[in-house]
Amino acid sequence: MSVEIAKRLFNVQEYERMVETGILSEDDRVELIEGEIVEMSPIGSSHAACVNCLTILLVQKLGQHAIVSVQNPVRLGKRSQPQPDFALLKWRDDFYRQSLPTPDDVFLLIEVSDSTLKFDRQVKAPLYARAGIEELWVVNLEDEEVEVYTQPSGGAYQLVRRVGRGEMISSENVPGLSLEVNAVLG
Repeated sequence: MSVEIAKRLFNVQEYERMVETGILSEDDRVELIEGEIVEMSPIGSSHAACVNCLTILLVQKLGQHAIVSVQNPVRLGKRSQPQPDFALLKWRDDFYRQSLPTPDDVFLLIEVSDSTLKFDRQVKAPLYARAGIEELWVVNLEDEEVEVYTQPSGGAYQLVRRVGRGEMISSENVPGLSLEVNAVLG
């Protein structure tokens, strides 16, 4: 016999208030997903190296054509505020000081996945698709490939393609963004 436990879901304003009042600190590795405060996995050396490498590649490629936001929150509606590894954002002179970016501000999200691959595929990808994020890359460190998710519809990405070592990956939403997968994976 299973017992259903009622959960108290939080909205973005309540979540942000928890940070403001010190209930949660900026050092807590958590994010708000579908109203639940979810602990993020620790970052290992492979993940950190990939994020460092991608940061340099993306900033060099994009210059002032997009803001490369690294491991910062994106507001996806009333109950979700994830922290993707990268959000490539439309340029704003205030660098989103006045408000966090929303799906309309996002060109591309990138998640670097090793131990979080299942979560990124089964929880985050559908969350991003429902929010209308046009393009998601999942850097799959385990299988040494980049999974490209496009055409969100009905809460899922309709097109998923895998790009491996020795190939180039190009963004559909960021003009001129093309990278060697070998460079991305290191």
